[in-house]
Amino acid sequence: MKQMKSYTIKEFTELIEKESLLVESKLYGREMEYIENLTYNSKAACKNTLFICKGAKFKEEYVKEAVKAGSICYISEKKYDLEDQIPYIIVKDIRKAMPILADTFYNSPWEEFKLIGVGGTKGKTTSVYYIKAILDDYLKANQKNPSGIISSIDVYDGVVSKVSHITTPEAVELHSHFRNAADSNLDFLAMEISSQALKYDRVDRVNFDVGVFLNISEDHISPVEHPDFEDYFQSKLSMFKQTKTAVVNMDADFAERILEAAKAAQEIVTFSMHDKNADFYAYDIIKDKKGTSFKVKYQQFDREFQLAMPGLFNLENALAMIAVASKLNIPIEHIYSGIKNTHPKGRMEVYTSKDDTIVAIVDYAHNKLSFEKLFESVKEDYSDYEIVSVFGCPGQKALNRRKYLGRIAGENSNRIILTADEPAFEPVGDICNEIAQHIDPERTYEVIEDRTEAIKKAIKSAKGKTVIMIVGKGHETSQKIGNQYVDYPSDAVNALRFIEEYNAQVSYKSIVIKR
Repeated sequence: MKQMKSYTIKEFTELIEKESLLVESKLYGREMEYIENLTYNSKAACKNTLFICKGAKFKEEYVKEAVKAGSICYISEKKYDLEDQIPYIIVKDIRKAMPILADTFYNSPWEEFKLIGVGGTKGKTTSVYYIKAILDDYLKANQKNPSGIISSIDVYDGVVSKVSHITTPEAVELHSHFRNAADSNLDFLAMEISSQALKYDRVDRVNFDVGVFLNISEDHISPVEHPDFEDYFQSKLSMFKQTKTAVVNMDADFAERILEAAKAAQEIVTFSMHDKNADFYAYDIIKDKKGTSFKVKYQQFDREFQLAMPGLFNLENALAMIAVASKLNIPIEHIYSGIKNTHPKGRMEVYTSKDDTIVAIVDYAHNKLSFEKLFESVKEDYSDYEIVSVFGCPGQKALNRRKYLGRIAGENSNRIILTADEPAFEPVGDICNEIAQHIDPERTYEVIEDRTEAIKKAIKSAKGKTVIMIVGKGHETSQKIGNQYVDYPSDAVNALRFIEEYNAQVSYKSIVIKR
């Protein structure tokens, strides 16, 4: 374990100046006091805190609260008129300053383990769970601690284990997790890298041992995210500038451009399901409703793998992680076992009625590319079933999803139920009505704002062989309403509950007929 170094207010000020971010500072003779805590949450401030003033909605009362709790210095883009003489550091850009502060305060903990970053529009979460399963199989065999993970499902860093509400945390939390992982002697940590994290500097000062680019499609276009696709794409591509080994999908849209950007990495490794020249090439693919078998050709092996998850698009994620694990020198038996036994929560969870009439599929699909891939797979696997889709869109962000999801669902569903999906401060009805404008007018749709009631209606009103696609929320057990996360049954819980009610009804009818 690395010996932790503490830093004074003066040293942090000099660091900010060295990075050409300093506007002015006044330390009131307290230059040599040591910083013992770093936060931008006034509720988490305590003795000897360096308090970060950030956010468009930041209020002066927050810094006053932090000072009252024991903060000895604040860093901000503006100066505040405080009663006491509190040292301050004024910077040009607080977002650029945050990763510098965090990396320094926590002593660059990411250097103490292997860090895997996964980027792309679709498949990040499934992929990090594949690589975690592979790594954990290997680590367990060697009597070592499980690997760490930072995902949109949950976080585990050796100390903290919690549900996640964000894909990539802010720099202060991120480096805190890294420090926990290093202090817990974790050998590996896999994380999702969002476009927002890259655009807004959350992962600055971090280098990835392996960085994966899965795919790209238009998403997160809104006034508060990316103004257009080019900004979104450029943000995604910037990952390669801080990557040692880049793992790139040759089947992705704009593959040539991605590969060109990947030259910023020290090494490029490719994977493909179509191009035999890829470093990792998948072939002889055989799939059914329960899973997929496939072979992978690489310079060091040519062998079959088994994938428990249905859906051809999941093979692409698995293939990427086979490449990652191979570059990390994980023995092939652990790669095989990890891939075979992994099924991330909320991803292609299938619930089938006893008479095989009703199939409920719960998946986290929530953007254009994931919708297209999911419908493509379901239509192929359940060609003689009608399709009912249940979904919504989030409030105040990724506004382009409303157009694409409505259009794609309209083209591929027999019936649609629009419902709540993280509405935040927008009325659910308004979001649903905007989605509905893009649904094929020949398709039947209805709006049921309560998500549980929407799922119930979809299952209980099914006539004949029907696939109910419940998409967008996956495993999640809350809804963001206003600025609060409100407890809510997960889609998986609701799907199972109403399938069981259907089964009981069918069994009762069968008994009555026998009498």
